[in-house]
Formats: sequence, structure tokens, C-alpha cells
Amino acid sequence: MVDQVRRSLGMFAALGAALAPFRPDPAAAAASVAWDFTFESIEGEPLPLSEFRGKVLLVVNTASFCGFTNQYAGLRTLHETYGPRGFSVIGVPSGDFRQEKATNEEVKTFCEVEFGIEFPLAAITRVTGREAHPFYRWAANAASPPRWNFHKYLVARDGRIAGSWGASTAPESSTIRRAIEQALAAPSA
Repeated sequence: MVDQVRRSLGMFAALGAALAPFRPDPAAAAASVAWDFTFESIEGEPLPLSEFRGKVLLVVNTASFCGFTNQYAGLRTLHETYGPRGFSVIGVPSGDFRQEKATNEEVKTFCEVEFGIEFPLAAITRVTGREAHPFYRWAANAASPPRWNFHKYLVARDGRIAGSWGASTAPESSTIRRAIEQALAAPSA
């Protein structure tokens, strides 16, 4: 119960910070495509997005204790359905909204055991504010910043943002599926 209250209080503080006015980041805007960025993988190795050049990506900030955590199941379905056609989900666990586990190992185990996740996961990463990962600053300049967990950025084959949806849009929604199919229909860069 104490942990739940602590997470709730932290959530409100994080929400206030996330809803602060967005200021574009000129340094992040200098990067031209998603392939310019590298995350750290949940295993501690580099996870360069350049390895996905020519594919379609759905980059999603995730959390283990969020009311939207069940979206992992939909993300897994998308990854399995569209993966053979050149698509991948990239999960980016984040504690920015105070709803993530404490360590990468705990997140990885949770994702594998509870949801059978096999798509790439980044290490726990900042996705909002001045300390946000450069990809997230760039994506926020191109679309909008994450306001909560499970914000989704669709990256087209050319490495540009092709869509952006908040947590209330389920991964398997017709809107996201249509956008993925449209992005997959485009020629490889």
C-alpha cells in the first residue's frame, strides 16, 4: 500500500513536469533522421537505430506499473504480425512518470515473463524534459513530447516520424495499423 501511495504521489509530480510548456530543442532538431540515434539496450549494449535503417519502427516509452501496461500485449502482436515485412517495435522503459521498476534486469524479466516480449528493449531511459534521450528530444520537435507512458512514435523507412499517438491509442487500433501498413508500403530508403 505504501508503494502504491508513493508511486501515485510521484506520478502527480511527474505529470506536472510533463505538462510544462514544451520548448523545441535546436540541438535535437539538427539530427535529420531516427537512424542518427543510439539507445543503450536493456542488456547494456549499444542499440543503434541505424541497424533498423530501411525498416519501419514503432518506438514506445513503456512502464511496468502503468494502467496502460497491458499495451505490451498489443505491441507484441504488432511486432509478430508485421515483423516479417520489415517492422519492429522498440520498447523504451522509462521512470519519468514514476511507474517503472528499479533496474533493467527487473524490467527485462517482467516483460519476458508477463508478456513474452521478444522485441528490442532499451535500458531505462529519460523521455521527457531537458534530460530526455536525444531521440526523444528530436521526436518531440517533429511531433509532440510524451505526456505519459506508452506514447508511440512511428518511424518510416526513411527515418522520419510518420505518426505519433498518446497512451489512449491502443497499439492494435485501426489508426496505428493503417499507419504501419502505409509506412510498410513505401519503398525502402
